Amino acid sequence: MSDRLYPSYHTVYNVNYHFVWCPKYRHAILEPIEDSLEASFRYVCDEYDYEILSLHISPDHVHLFLSAHPKHAPSEIARTVQSITAREMWEQHESYLEEYLWGGGFWEQSYYIGTAGQVSSETIEQYIERTEHV
Repeated sequence: MSDRLYPSYHTVYNVNYHFVWCPKYRHAILEPIEDSLEASFRYVCDEYDYEILSLHISPDHVHLFLSAHPKHAPSEIARTVQSITAREMWEQHESYLEEYLWGGGFWEQSYYIGTAGQVSSETIEQYIERTEHV
C-alpha cells in the first residue's frame, strides 16, 4: 500500500482502491493482448491523474490498485477505466476479440472494488504539527 500522502489544493489524502475486472463471459483472452491492455490502463490513469500502485493482468481477470483524489467516486473511476480500455482493445484487436466476444462489449458489467488506506501515527502527528500553527 502507498505510504504517501498526496497534497491537493485544500486536501491531503491517501485514498486507494483495488479493482478487479473480468472480460465478458470470463473468457481467458487477455494474455495475447496483455501489453496493449497494460499500456491502455497506464494511459487512462495518466490522463485522469490516477496513480497506479499495482497492476496485474491474468488471462481471465485484471487487478488494478490505484490512488485517486477523493473527488473521484470509485464508480466513476471504474466506468472511465473500463470504457476507455474496452474501446481501445476493440480498436486494436477487433479480429481477435470478435472470435470470443460476440455481441460487442469487453468487460463484464460486474466488478469488485475494495478500499485501502494506511496512515501511520507518525504521519498523523506530523500533519497535526504542520497545521497547528495555521
